Amino acid sequence: MTAKTLKIDFVSDVSCPWCIIGLQSLEQAASRLKDEVALDLHFQPFELNPQMAPEGQDIGEHLQEKYGATPEQSQKNREAIAARGAELGFTFSMDKRSRIYNTFDAHRLLHWAEEKGVQRALKHALFKAYFTDGKDPSNHEVLVGVASAVGLDAEDARAVLVSGRYAQEVRESEQRYLQNGIHSVPAIIINDRHLIQGGQPVEVFEQALRQLSGIS
Repeated sequence: MTAKTLKIDFVSDVSCPWCIIGLQSLEQAASRLKDEVALDLHFQPFELNPQMAPEGQDIGEHLQEKYGATPEQSQKNREAIAARGAELGFTFSMDKRSRIYNTFDAHRLLHWAEEKGVQRALKHALFKAYFTDGKDPSNHEVLVGVASAVGLDAEDARAVLVSGRYAQEVRESEQRYLQNGIHSVPAIIINDRHLIQGGQPVEVFEQALRQLSGIS
């Protein structure tokens, strides 16, 4: 039997914890169906905080301003996220991550990485750099190091970042998804038609992949 390929546009931000949870769930669902389903996975840009200043913002302060979350609510949410991540094999080191940062340059680097065939590896590495290692995903040296670790040329990565390349492409892509009604992430679009939103459990993704692949 030849596996059926499903095109997946995974709209997400590298500073979104539910996005790595959704990605881990989707990939584990696909792994369960590996003989029947293959993913043609494309990561599309979305910025949770496009106006974020270069120096970033304290997470607690940010969550209170944006969502009205109390410190107690924020802590409870962090614990729930960490538990979900652990179930899926991903480590959230909440003690290492104290700030929210601008992610536009990370999205530019991901656009370039798709051309080089390593976008998926870079996306995972960026999630780990921020959520597990507590690194700043707006810092160019951090981004160059992460790019190098997944096999991209460090000097080429630095040149992309310094030059501002792919800025227009990223902004146009962001606007396209916003105009199509995507205002929260992760948003997983299958075969340009079917939308799944949020960090759903593995079983939800598995059922969707089965149905859309015609697997009984």
